[in-house]
Amino acid sequence: MSDIIIKLLEESDAQELFTFELKNRAFFKRAGFPRGNNYYELNNFSTIVKESVEEQEKGLTYMYLIKNHSGMILGRINLLSIVRGIFNKAELGYRIGEEHQRKGYATSAVKLVLDEAVNKHKLHRIEAGTSPNNIGSQIVLIKNGFQFTGRNSKYICKNGEWCDSIFFERILD
Repeated sequence: MSDIIIKLLEESDAQELFTFELKNRAFFKRAGFPRGNNYYELNNFSTIVKESVEEQEKGLTYMYLIKNHSGMILGRINLLSIVRGIFNKAELGYRIGEEHQRKGYATSAVKLVLDEAVNKHKLHRIEAGTSPNNIGSQIVLIKNGFQFTGRNSKYICKNGEWCDSIFFERILD
């Protein structure tokens, strides 16, 4: 039995997720994934959650909460930028709250979302990018069968600075 579960985001999760995001705001900013101030206004956040659920219903994204068996949110894991047709792929993104780091939750969550991707969402390929310095995230991907595919220089702007990114992929079928 896994130490965590993943659950598709629902509108009823907005308040609990908002609390999780507020609690981890400074940590996520230090990690290079800041959100604008509007993200941390409850009304705007509720709208973001509503729109995310609508996108899920259209098959454009799948946003999952990572929870322990007591129901507490530990993090998030998402299948984004879904392209159907000849590519049938998605991008993987995940973030674990500060107090839940280095406990294997990301590795377990990626395993669970890959199962959802192939069996429920019928995807063929999952792509992921990470900072060259984020060794932990790279280990999570490699443990889940991802292969390194390349590096782009000055690919993403984080905290006002252009940073390199390295890329991985996993073929599911």
